[in-house]
Amino acid sequence: MSKVPVFVLSGFLGSGKTTLLERLLAESVNRGLKPAVLMNEIGKRDTDGNILLGKSQMIEKLLDGCICCNKKSEVVQSMEKLLSLNPDVIFIELTGVANPEEVADSLTEPQLINQLYLEKVVTLIDAEHILSYNSVFESDRELVRTTRRQIEVADLLIVNKIDLVSEAKKQKVDKLLFKQNPTSKVTFSTFSNVDLASLFNPLKSPTGRVKVRIKTSNKEDNHHHEHPHKSYTKIKSITLPVPYTTNSIEIEKFLKKWKTNLLRAKGYLNLEDGTYLMQHVMQRVSWERSTYNGEHYLVLIGMGLNEDEIKKDGEASFGKQVHLNNTKQGNF
Repeated sequence: MSKVPVFVLSGFLGSGKTTLLERLLAESVNRGLKPAVLMNEIGKRDTDGNILLGKSQMIEKLLDGCICCNKKSEVVQSMEKLLSLNPDVIFIELTGVANPEEVADSLTEPQLINQLYLEKVVTLIDAEHILSYNSVFESDRELVRTTRRQIEVADLLIVNKIDLVSEAKKQKVDKLLFKQNPTSKVTFSTFSNVDLASLFNPLKSPTGRVKVRIKTSNKEDNHHHEHPHKSYTKIKSITLPVPYTTNSIEIEKFLKKWKTNLLRAKGYLNLEDGTYLMQHVMQRVSWERSTYNGEHYLVLIGMGLNEDEIKKDGEASFGKQVHLNNTKQGNF
């Protein structure tokens, strides 16, 4: 029995992992392959999973935690379920604060090692915000270390949202990536639109390739690798129901109140002309019309978020029906 190739998709919150995953699933089907997906969300709401509805019949989800920490014990069980469905390829989409090498090492467990192999670790980079992460996370060295590790262990680095930065900033990002990972291939993209042929043609032989190529540089990094990271424990996910018709102005005004601690927000919201998927990264917001027909909600992800204050403010802001509408488009 041939081993199943596994792609690990890494990158910080809002870098474009789900958009890339959509493209990879479509490419798999076009090539006559049966793809399977293991998705991980920090919160209890499966927003990204809803985006993939109908694009793969084989999806396992690990919610409300980080796959390389408090969900690590569930990885093997989820992978066994997917393998029982006889997929041709498996994609693992990590949370934005996950360390890909911890996940890659879980693939070497005895129950899995003879059934699959790690093909590539692909890390997406948010070109607009990567240079500011060090200052944003200056109070959390562990989170800085995690984002750097996502770069260091990648086989392929995709610098996404390149249309939102200047040529000078693009060169600075390229210089940063080369410093942290001089051996990885780097490609630039918009909307995670990259040439997928290099990923699929051909898939490498699985012989001996079951672990990520660790690029440790000092004892501190080795110590870090041996122990699960603590970044996810400092990241809080808060879900607010938004049962009534709202508008983009009201939502964006609400998000700005928490901008100091807010890293990411997303959710399905009912505007006057229909349902939209809202996505917020740092200070940029996008709105995309959606066919989603479930309960409407908003998820906030950040550090030091005051859950009681946010929920109280949310009830005051979304506890009544409003009729204004102002939709926008963005790059995600």
